[in-house]
Formats: sequence, C-alpha cells, structure tokens
Amino acid sequence: MAAYVYIMTDKKNGTLYLGVTNDIARRAFEHREGLVIGSFTERYGLKRLVWVEVHDNIAAAIQRERTMKHWPRAWKVRLIHEQNPEWDDLYEQLNW
Repeated sequence: MAAYVYIMTDKKNGTLYLGVTNDIARRAFEHREGLVIGSFTERYGLKRLVWVEVHDNIAAAIQRERTMKHWPRAWKVRLIHEQNPEWDDLYEQLNW
C-alpha cells in the first residue's frame, strides 16, 4: 500500500508543515477544510499542498518524514523548488 510524505504551506516561502499519510487526497482535504482541529496546520492556516513524495509502504514514509523533520528549512525549500518551483497548490492534481 502506498504512503506519502507531504508538505503544506500558506504561501510561497511561508510556514511549512511536514506530514505523512496513507491517503494523500483525504489528508490534504482535511487540512484545506480545517478539519484537523487544534493542529499546527489549522493554527497557521496551512492549506496549500506544495510537495508530495510517494513510498511503497507506511514504514518507509514514516522513516523519511522523521529524517526530514531534522533537516534545515533550506533543504525542505530546495525540495519544493525542485518539484514545484512556483509553489502551486498540488491538491487539484491529485488522482481521485
């Protein structure tokens, strides 16, 4: 079963949130609609999905997320720029 590591933000070069899920469309929807009550993304209005990485299983995705959480912000921003230089919202491009 596929799993995803993803980054949400509020705007280009804005606040970043790094997460992991087994259903990226559902999770991005929850962030966009403010359904994750009391969360970091709700508190800071992070509704734009700007980076996604697919993994073969949830264990691999969790390990990647844990590693990336220790990275400097600049490394995460570089990843976003490589995949999505305009910081477009990738939510509409998800395969439903």
